[in-house]
Amino acid sequence: MKPQTPPKKNNWSWRSQAFRGLIYQLIAIAAIAGVAWFLAHNTLVNMRVRGIQSGFDFLNQAAGFDIGESLYPFDSAQPYWQAFLVGVTNTLRVAVLGIILATILGTLLGVGRFSRNALVRGLCLSYVEFFRNIPVLLQLLMWYVILTEVLPAAADAWTLGPLFLSKGGLNFPIPVWSTGQLWAAYGLLPGLLLGWAYRRWAISQFEATGRPRSMVLLPALIVLLSSFAGWALGGAPTEFNRPVKGDFSIENGGALTPEFLAVLMGLTLYTASFIAEVVRGGIASVARGQGEAASALGLNRNQEMRLVMLPQALRVIIPPLTNQYLNLTKNSSLAVAIGYPDVVSIANTALNQTGRAVECISLVMLVYLITSLGTSLLMNWYNSRAAIKER
Repeated sequence: MKPQTPPKKNNWSWRSQAFRGLIYQLIAIAAIAGVAWFLAHNTLVNMRVRGIQSGFDFLNQAAGFDIGESLYPFDSAQPYWQAFLVGVTNTLRVAVLGIILATILGTLLGVGRFSRNALVRGLCLSYVEFFRNIPVLLQLLMWYVILTEVLPAAADAWTLGPLFLSKGGLNFPIPVWSTGQLWAAYGLLPGLLLGWAYRRWAISQFEATGRPRSMVLLPALIVLLSSFAGWALGGAPTEFNRPVKGDFSIENGGALTPEFLAVLMGLTLYTASFIAEVVRGGIASVARGQGEAASALGLNRNQEMRLVMLPQALRVIIPPLTNQYLNLTKNSSLAVAIGYPDVVSIANTALNQTGRAVECISLVMLVYLITSLGTSLLMNWYNSRAAIKER
């Protein structure tokens, strides 16, 4: 007797759950697309009736305004799209530096909450409770007032070696660009590769022998030595453009404006208080027995935290840490309140001059959407790398 074969399932039948789910998803997508088209069409029609111009053709027109702070030269004769690009670079400069500094400070504060020294624990707790309970906008305004009202004028600037701090900001020496700096930049690439290779080797040796090796300082030293070797091969230039005191301002050298410093300090100190709580919660989630086992193996307090507690806490720390990075990036839009020329400030100026409100706001939304999605993708990748692999 031949065994009966089961009847074939008809995947295109309405009785198929997968087929019904596909149809429902297509209907939902079509409905969302229809609503979006209706809103866009209705907006364009109403703007045309009222004689309001629309479109992104204004991006190729001359901006007609100067930007006080930029990483590269910009003048009023350049088009709007380059002005927006200046705003984007200013936003990214604050966001990236703020994320790095807030992570370092927040991690130190979070780890400090577990110190055996009561004074250190109390200072870390006081910092967290103070900065996270004051609105970030007020903190930005506070730092801006301090930097522009409390600090002395340029003629009486505070001096720390080659650095000058005054109402005009922080002035510092910068190297005069030459072949040596270019070769130093070239030297970073092999340094990064060697540092990455050493770190991989150090991790494999630690897993095989249990002997801890430098995972951060030595790779960083390899990168610096490689860059130094490139600088030496390029002629080892040592000429610097140093700032000097003028009658009304600090001349020459590089400068960080008070607006930039206020935004960076405000966002860093505010976000670090939340990151400290994220780190504290992640470490507290690790079983106490893990610390006791580390002590039984002869690890000191520093090794216990660095090699045992923090690696296990990362799986809890990274997801909320990603939210804090996103919040810092989006909070940088508050910089417009103190006159820092970020992308929101540039968009407001362009909107007032051209009347293209929908277009300017759409560009700002697109910038923050791309930066947020990029941050999320990077942190999700790191989260998958840091996750504990179970057998």
